[in-house]
Amino acid sequence: MNTPTTCTVPVVGMMCAACSANVERRLASLNGIQSVSVSLPGRSALIQYDPQLISLADMQREVAAIGYDLVIESDRNPDDIERKAYLSLRRRALLAWIFAVVVMALSMWWHPAGNPLPRNLVLMAVAGAGLFYCGRQFYETAWTQLRHRSANMDTLVALSTAISFLFSVFNTIWGDRVWTPRGIENTVWFDSSIMIITFVLTGRLLEERAKGSTASAIRALMGLAPKTARLVTDGELSEVPVATIRPRDLLEVRAGDKVPVDGVLRSGEGFVDESMISGEPLAVAKQKGDKVLAGTIVKRGTFVMRASSVGDQTVLSGIIRMVQQAQASKAPVQRVVDRVALVFVPAVVAVSLLTFVLWLAIGGAGQLPRALLSAVSVLVIACPCAMGLATPTALMVGIGKAAQKNILVKDAAAIEQLHRIDALVIDKTGTLTKPNPDVDFADLAADLPFDQRESLKPHAREAVGQLRARGVEVYMMSGDRDEAVRFWADRVGIRHWRSRVVPQDKEDQVRSLQRQGHVVAMVGDGINDSQALAAADVSIAMGRGTDVAMEVAQVTLMGDDLRRIPEAMQLSSRIVRTVRQNLFWAFVYNVICIPLAAGALTPFVDFQITPMWASALMAFSSVSVVLNSLRLKWA
Repeated sequence: MNTPTTCTVPVVGMMCAACSANVERRLASLNGIQSVSVSLPGRSALIQYDPQLISLADMQREVAAIGYDLVIESDRNPDDIERKAYLSLRRRALLAWIFAVVVMALSMWWHPAGNPLPRNLVLMAVAGAGLFYCGRQFYETAWTQLRHRSANMDTLVALSTAISFLFSVFNTIWGDRVWTPRGIENTVWFDSSIMIITFVLTGRLLEERAKGSTASAIRALMGLAPKTARLVTDGELSEVPVATIRPRDLLEVRAGDKVPVDGVLRSGEGFVDESMISGEPLAVAKQKGDKVLAGTIVKRGTFVMRASSVGDQTVLSGIIRMVQQAQASKAPVQRVVDRVALVFVPAVVAVSLLTFVLWLAIGGAGQLPRALLSAVSVLVIACPCAMGLATPTALMVGIGKAAQKNILVKDAAAIEQLHRIDALVIDKTGTLTKPNPDVDFADLAADLPFDQRESLKPHAREAVGQLRARGVEVYMMSGDRDEAVRFWADRVGIRHWRSRVVPQDKEDQVRSLQRQGHVVAMVGDGINDSQALAAADVSIAMGRGTDVAMEVAQVTLMGDDLRRIPEAMQLSSRIVRTVRQNLFWAFVYNVICIPLAAGALTPFVDFQITPMWASALMAFSSVSVVLNSLRLKWA
């Protein structure tokens, strides 16, 4: 069986939840794709595929066919593409406001006596130019979606504006001959058509600015890597781009510099701030033979290092990749929302059509203008964007916030579970305790008292106290002898412990607690913890542990501070609460606004949401969801 490849690929052109759902459905249907998760706010797709069966170029062609783009070429910078798209969007939004203001001014202040035809012809020309120059992309995308039997938000915008504009054109030219003799009001909605485009573009502009802030954590991590380095060649120094450095190159690093790549000191010494990796505030002394990591800062000293890991093989690149994949992954609740988004747009079109038919059935041909007005309002206001953004924006901001606190989340599903944990199984050696660096371990260590062989990690007792305060019972498991395990359990305040355990015992403990109805987290740092980590509801690895433990774990804590476990649980609680708030308001928005747009209150009170106000409310709902998620940045 071929080994699958996993990668995160930027996606360009997505505007709503239906867009991301369409891209995900298209990719998932391809032979060779094993799993795919598309993130709307992250503008990316997390893809696991068999390179023997399908290539990234094949995927790009398939996605391009439905109106989107995968950025797979190294010479195409997705940030540049997004920036150009944003500038184009801003240009179109500003131009749309100019057309809208002109149309609104003419509609309100130009009331020709007798024949309104001259005014209506001018309104038609101005509004038509606005729709063509500012709204053309909506119609092109809607047509592409229709050809492939799918739909998104652009479909609703294109339908609503086209119906209102074309009906107004018909009324301008033939209205007096067709409707007036029948006693039906001859109405034009040129102002509504251009205002719909204007409000939608403005909402997207605000939304894009806000969504850009959700990716700030990734940009901050990327900013840690320096752009240039001093290459040592035959005793001569030359400044070169970091991208050109190869393994075994010699590099000089001075005080104030960022370490360019991972490597090992060959000569010299210094003190290096590794807080961005370990979370520890004190600079670490480095001398010949010590390892240094890309992005860390030299506080004092000068040294020459030999490059060992470069490019995407550095620890920093691995952290960035882990955060990107976590932000592109989906919590279980989001998959439900995505399934709703796929059918939401067709359902809205059906509700709009039903609204039109009901108004005609109730009021006859005389209600044709109101029937169209109501149908168009439903098309505009029933935007799935707010619902689609509710979960991924909160997850993106929250996972980025966790990364800033040296808590690396690999799987969004862990976020949903962390706050529910009520039992935590933890390894002792390397997790709660660490070896005494002043002791030489040949056979001497075995003869020393265990309180001299090991030391408690900083804040371990405080962390356990915080967990117990949250209602989490802690179970310590260790292969050490009884008296040592009892001693450290008492020191840290743990009531449940087991000694002389093997890896299978740790897994059995996790599964036993799960059978009792507990939501269980496992914390470990070694290969012997990997079984239990894989079995737990949430798996947590220590960042200084083995690669196997970190590969299995859903969450990695950089450094030794165990207080990050209750901190991660608290952040999880805030993220889940924000997701629920977002989904609640997005749902309530549609439940309340769709009937109002359909004219449900019109028989009782003279009130109805017009297409123009529907577009404003739709834009506000999406922006409010993103802004609510951004509050996590300052939590």
